[in-house]
Amino acid sequence: MSASAIVVGAGIVGAACAEALARDGWDVRILEARRPAHGVTAAGMGHVLLLDDSEPQLALTRLSRALWDAREWPDDVEREICGTLWVAADDEELEHARAKAADWGARELPSELLDGSALRKAEPSLRNGLAGALRVPGDSVVYPPTATAHLIECARAHGARLECGVAVRRAGDGWASTDDGRRLEADAVVVAAGLATPSLIEPCPAGLVVRPKRGHLAITERAPGFLRHQLVELSYVKSAHGGAATSVAFNAQPRRTGQVLLGSSRELDVDAGPVDAALLARMLARAVEYLPGLAELAVVRAWTGLRPATDDNLPFLGPVPGAPRLWVAAGHEGVGIATSLGSARLVADGLAGREPPIDARPFALERGSVHV
Repeated sequence: MSASAIVVGAGIVGAACAEALARDGWDVRILEARRPAHGVTAAGMGHVLLLDDSEPQLALTRLSRALWDAREWPDDVEREICGTLWVAADDEELEHARAKAADWGARELPSELLDGSALRKAEPSLRNGLAGALRVPGDSVVYPPTATAHLIECARAHGARLECGVAVRRAGDGWASTDDGRRLEADAVVVAAGLATPSLIEPCPAGLVVRPKRGHLAITERAPGFLRHQLVELSYVKSAHGGAATSVAFNAQPRRTGQVLLGSSRELDVDAGPVDAALLARMLARAVEYLPGLAELAVVRAWTGLRPATDDNLPFLGPVPGAPRLWVAAGHEGVGIATSLGSARLVADGLAGREPPIDARPFALERGSVHV
């Protein structure tokens, strides 16, 4: 293929799209206003896991996890297949875990239901009295900045060019204009610029709305062996995608360094800024409820980041209506790391005219009622 493509944005979604297109033979040019993995990608937790908040979300996370598994990753990506424990605090949540296990079993997705005793053996740092958990053995955690850098290097190995310090002002059907007055032409333009995406699209369709959700994260001192799995409370999805403007939920990851990465909070339509000490304290207190031993560990750093969210919690992956050479890959909220490779696959297949491995219609800019 001799066609040219411009990818706007070098976060992990943009990097994955650039790499997928370069592998397909496109002459790819990556434009990044700052540096790769700056912003949303650098601030994220780095989980690669299955989520089933909706059928399309499960399909995309399943595809993406398989693509993560199918690759060889360098050591500095710090990929650890630690599995996820969806922790049930009480019998009601355990029933939810049981139903999820049955549903996933029917879909041939491996999982294991643990009672309270088995949960304590699997993760001794958890407090006594928890009802159990659903263990998902195939989930992993990664370090997003180096994963992004690796994807860009793979793209460059297939001929892609990375241009940092190039700010795109607008993007249209086969063109992009830059802050230095240039108008760049291409056979396809993919805008993967997170929250900035709608402001770059010309013309921007009314339905292309991406809203900020601010989150807090914290990381502890080194405590090797403290945590074995990624831990998520079973009410996490309800908290993350519920109607509350501000929420916290327990989420903890073991890092290869021996540190524990803790999340998470969500504040809808709040811009990035300094750490909110009260909200951070609330988030950490929630974590200590599940992991009492955290109270003995020092938090060495805390920070905030922004998640680009859509109203239905699904990313936009597809062409802008009326502009077939202008594509969008944005709005991944808190699962951009997990779904980056699957998103790139849908974009690359769509631009190549191939049948995608999953139904791409729920991610179209014109949603309709496909995914309801």
